[in-house]
Parts: sequence; structure tokens; C-alpha cells
Amino acid sequence: MRRFLLPVLCLLPLMSCAPAATGALSRGTTPAAAPVRPAADTAFRAAFSNDGVAWVTAGQACVARAPSFRAVCPRLPAVTDVAWNGGEAWAAVPAVGAVVTLDGAPRSVPVGRVVTLSAGRVYREDGSATTFAGAAARGVMGAPTQAVTDGQGEDYVLLNGSLRRVSDGVVLERVAGPYLVALPSGARTQEAPEVVGQFGSYRLANGRLEARDALGQVRHAVPHGPGQVGVVGQWVVTVSPAGTVRLFDTQLEERSRL
Repeated sequence: MRRFLLPVLCLLPLMSCAPAATGALSRGTTPAAAPVRPAADTAFRAAFSNDGVAWVTAGQACVARAPSFRAVCPRLPAVTDVAWNGGEAWAAVPAVGAVVTLDGAPRSVPVGRVVTLSAGRVYREDGSATTFAGAAARGVMGAPTQAVTDGQGEDYVLLNGSLRRVSDGVVLERVAGPYLVALPSGARTQEAPEVVGQFGSYRLANGRLEARDALGQVRHAVPHGPGQVGVVGQWVVTVSPAGTVRLFDTQLEERSRL
């Protein structure tokens, strides 16, 4: 563990959700088959930039920088989110009240009980925010569960099940999906991980990686398991919860590590 971190003094209890009970069926009634959608794994987070990809799963954060994409996974207390800022991969570590860098020269910025990160801000559990330098920044009322920064530098958060713009608090989607997607201008939510890049949009859905045009039509698709997807330079990059990083070109031809 990095020397600048304080030891973790207590462990948070794990919580699990029991399956919902189903109502009894009348005798002789055959229920209609319903499509089964995999549960959204929003605890598995990833952040992408031209520098590489960072991710966190089960509290363990890793970073893989371009062009080698070799994973580095430092020993830290439980991490809740990751982000890229100023060419650095950052991790949110609530147990020590700080954001810390994942590789390179160790840096730690005390910010309080951080819960989520965007590319520009650190959000605490009460919704207040700072920059990655620790300066005060505009936040929201209440703890956001996800945050992104769009191509214009605006921040958007998921808060109480809705999508909000941070600058003025305007609610853009009252019933938001589980995945928050940054756009060149704005943000939206989706039912599956997606990234919007200069060559189109890419989505991990239906057991495959899909390349879609501006009208939402699937132009290319390859089999792919659960994960997160982003753009790193000219590459479409995916990472699985197990930490497998894969590179594709814009036609979804898989490439070897550079």
C-alpha cells in the first residue's frame, strides 16, 4: 500500500439484495415468457481518455496506459470510482477521504468522503464538490451515484434516479437509465454501456460489441461479454470486470496490443 495512505480502521459491512418474491399463479395458468435482461453492474466503473483506461471492480482499481495497455493495480483501500484528469488516472478512496493517483508519482489530495468522480470534479457523499486540486467547485444537493463531463466541460450526474446538469440543477431525464453517457455537448443515460466518439457510437449490449450510426442502426457487431467501452485515441477499447482489455478499430476488427 502506498506510504501516504492511512490504514483502514474499519470495514464496511457487505450488503446483499434478496430476490423479490413472486406472486402465486392461479392453478392451470402458464405465465408468459418475459425477456431476461442482465442486471446493470454499475459498481464496475471505467474511465477512458487518450492516455488509457482505468477501472474499478469490487473496490480494486487498475489502470492500463496506451500504447502497451499493461495493467497496474496498486494496493489501496476500497475504491468507489475512477477518472482521468490532467493526464493522471485518479481513484476515489472514501476510507481516507482522498483522491489518489493510480500510477506514476504518488499524489493524494484530501477531499473528504468522496463517492464519485467526473473528468473535472470530485463529488462528496453530501453532493458538495471540489476540483482534483482540492478547490471548491459547484456541486448538487445529495449524493450522486455517477458523474460525467461532456465535451464542453459541463458536468452531469445521476441523482435520486434522475439525470441532472450540475451548472443549473436542471433535470434532463426524470427516470434515468443505469448508465450515464457523456456526449460532445450534453449527456444521456442508456440501458447498456455506451460511448459516443468521433467515428460513431459503440455499445456493449445483447452479448456483443456494436458499432452504430447516427440513426442508431447497427453497422458492425462482434461477440463480447459484459464490460465497459470507451475510446482511447483511434481505438475502441473495452475492459471486462476481470480486467481483460481489448482493442478494436472503428470497423470492430480486433487489434493486438501496440
